Amino acid sequence: MRLSVAIAVTHLLGVGHLARAAAIGRALAQRGHAVTLVSGGMPAPLVDVTGLNLMQLPPVRVAGTAFTTLLAPDGTPADAARLEERRRILAETVRALAPDVLVTELFPFGRRVLADEFLATIDAARAARPDGLVLASVRDVLAAPGKPARVGQTHERVARLYDGVLVHGDPALLPLDRSWPVDETLRPRLIYTGYVADSRAAGTGGSRTGEILVSGGGSAASLPLYRAALGAAARVDRPWRILVGHGVDADSFAALRAAAPANAVVERARPDFPALLAGAALSVSQAGYNTAVDLLRTGTPAVLVPFAAGRETEQTLRAEALAAAGLAVSLAEADLSPETLAEAVTAALTRAPSPAPAIPLDGAERTARIVEDLARRPAAPAIRRPGHDWRPLDEALRRRADDGVPVAIWWRDDDAVAATPALERLLTTSRHLAWPVGLAVVPALLEPSLAEHLASEPEVDVLVHGLRHRNHAPAGAKKSEFGADRPLSALLRDTVRALRLTRAAFPHAVVPVFVPPWNRIDPALAQRCADLGFHAVSTFRRAAPHGPGLLPLETHLDPVDWRGGRGLVDPDHLIRGLAADIADAWTPLGVLTHHLAQDEATWAFVETLLDRLAASPAVIRTSARAVLRPAGERMLEAV
Repeated sequence: MRLSVAIAVTHLLGVGHLARAAAIGRALAQRGHAVTLVSGGMPAPLVDVTGLNLMQLPPVRVAGTAFTTLLAPDGTPADAARLEERRRILAETVRALAPDVLVTELFPFGRRVLADEFLATIDAARAARPDGLVLASVRDVLAAPGKPARVGQTHERVARLYDGVLVHGDPALLPLDRSWPVDETLRPRLIYTGYVADSRAAGTGGSRTGEILVSGGGSAASLPLYRAALGAAARVDRPWRILVGHGVDADSFAALRAAAPANAVVERARPDFPALLAGAALSVSQAGYNTAVDLLRTGTPAVLVPFAAGRETEQTLRAEALAAAGLAVSLAEADLSPETLAEAVTAALTRAPSPAPAIPLDGAERTARIVEDLARRPAAPAIRRPGHDWRPLDEALRRRADDGVPVAIWWRDDDAVAATPALERLLTTSRHLAWPVGLAVVPALLEPSLAEHLASEPEVDVLVHGLRHRNHAPAGAKKSEFGADRPLSALLRDTVRALRLTRAAFPHAVVPVFVPPWNRIDPALAQRCADLGFHAVSTFRRAAPHGPGLLPLETHLDPVDWRGGRGLVDPDHLIRGLAADIADAWTPLGVLTHHLAQDEATWAFVETLLDRLAASPAVIRTSARAVLRPAGERMLEAV
């Protein structure tokens, strides 16, 4: 299905919003979709718009951090006629395109000064294609307004106008609620995509030069950093390269070049910045989104001086998160001077490197897949809410939240052997909720398509689901593949082979959890599983004994009615049972699904259930890998 996608973006200070929107547009275009990028900020020649239909509105900009005062390119106030022309062009463009998907960058969480044109654009899109998707696109950190009424207005607009909010970050590093008051109406609509990196960026730093690379984005806001860097270069005897954004006027640029010491080169920002960064000994920069992503991608040591003028907190939060992860030294802008910067640079050059965390940096490609997935479906998972009685579950969650004792819940899905539409629906829901799924695969039945498909799904944990999922029980007995009906030697042999085959197919995704088919296992085999390399045996409601050295990793809710036609179990029974489990839980609870066996009613129940759980502050969305990590982190990483 070829989609028509319109992306509306207005960058006012730097070019980060435009660069991110363009990267997402390129990813969609590379997958065969028609993408129109409507830009309302100043032209940015270094932003790659290959494959996109770029439409430039009459541009507006701001001076400093006065985001409520829009200016024309010549610095005069943007008058009503200019704003009306922008609004007209945007609405007419969208009306003519009748896009399957409209994406608004930052709005409604920001750009409130341009609310009229964004709202007119959404109205035009809905009128032209009532069944089209409308998605908001935001970075990992937002600037929350000081007035609660404005937060409420934003949430109301999201609920009324939007099908989802694409959050281009990773909740493990920096969840959105660190910067924005996420409530229970907004949380289900959040879809974390990972970070959007420039596709031209180098992968990782190879051999490092001795160069210290200073960069400051596309605006003049980095002039204090450039000036301090020149003073620090005179104190740190290393080669320095200072890249000055095109938003810095010619006179200021000339003054910087004239003040440069002999060991410093001052030049304009270059399109090969990612390659320069990958080879630098150290980066000195602000903490804008694109710069942070480049640092994560290259692994280059960094000193961050977050932009903080005008009560801005975005870059400070991001710099603090990167510093806490051991990936940078943070220097407050208020403390910036040649002396303090030289000290920070010296400290960063001499500190031991920290291992890079597993943070997804393929956010553009993930976003493209998410958009495709949502466009194929009649409604986003967060909006579909069948009318079951959820009150027992809501009450149990409320009590856990009031007590301040959250419950950890993990998700297991069984019987995977190949890439199928049902599997993609499962993974779409997982991505939408930022909730990793433990996929129990049948090792002897694996098809190459499954490994190929999961290669781009690093958040999926692969578990070992028996060997062939073949029933060996005698006639009349309950089905089992690893029950007591077979010699222990045969069970041990097949279990070892199952783990070996799974590791061969998924060398980086296997979590050593044995999931016996039909949730039945010989107690003698369970006693030996730790010796065979497993950290847990996962069944359903303790259907199997646990051997020594194994952690509890049970599942507690299975929505499929296996005895009554394989439809949906009575939803009220499921809800009441899970509510009781949540009330008493002291170990992780498990939700068990079967993507190949679920009918539409079961899918709808599962998606709504997981959606409600993910939205609750009483729930910690966890995974098999996370549960097992405390006891076997080194072994898991080796796997």
